Amino acid sequence: MPDILLEVCVDSAAGLEAAVTGGADRIELCSALALGGLTPTPGLMQRAARMPVPVYAMIRPRAGDFIYSPVELEMMKVEIDAVRSAGLAGVVIGANRPDGRLDHAALKSLLTAAVGLGSTLHRSFDLAPDIAEAVDVAADVGFERILTSGGARTIAEGMAGIEDAFVAARGRVSIMPGAGVTLATIEGLLSRPEVTEVHSSCSRLADMADEKLLAFGFASPQARSTDAAMVAALKQRLRRD
Repeated sequence: MPDILLEVCVDSAAGLEAAVTGGADRIELCSALALGGLTPTPGLMQRAARMPVPVYAMIRPRAGDFIYSPVELEMMKVEIDAVRSAGLAGVVIGANRPDGRLDHAALKSLLTAAVGLGSTLHRSFDLAPDIAEAVDVAADVGFERILTSGGARTIAEGMAGIEDAFVAARGRVSIMPGAGVTLATIEGLLSRPEVTEVHSSCSRLADMADEKLLAFGFASPQARSTDAAMVAALKQRLRRD
């Protein structure tokens, strides 16, 4: 079987360099990973376009839920245009209805705006009450892949849901496990032929910021940084020699 592809999520120029140095096959580019990832800045997109691996940018205009107003959807389309202008490979998108189900109309509209770009459905998928229905929506609107932890906080807790997603996908859309993917949690996925790609932050807690920055709210004590050695170790474990 081919090696499992490793996607690493980053939110800084330093993270980009660490992911590439460690051997990431693809990068998910965000800002504010501590909030689950927001749309990266134009400057960071431009920097990412120089990397030697494909980069997909998060399209998420704010923290919180994934129930978007018409104004927010228009903002997201502007951000998609910025991704295209920067020369990145794809976008990472999600949208839900108030009942948690995926918003078919919103997703279709966003993917239409992203024509020509690769597409990943992010973990808004994990809020959907029916995994099979959500997979059907993702496949119908044309996503390449679904990033999922199986409807749980991490893959370790969501293996049953990931299995359900594989069954529902039937090869129509790739299922990419993510959230808590580490050397310690990956073992259960390595022997599965359906697993062709995984998603990980490969990060560690960043060095504590200056106390004044923390006190003013300019830095977070939970901030993390991408670790090139962790990327390399996970990449090595994903080889299927």
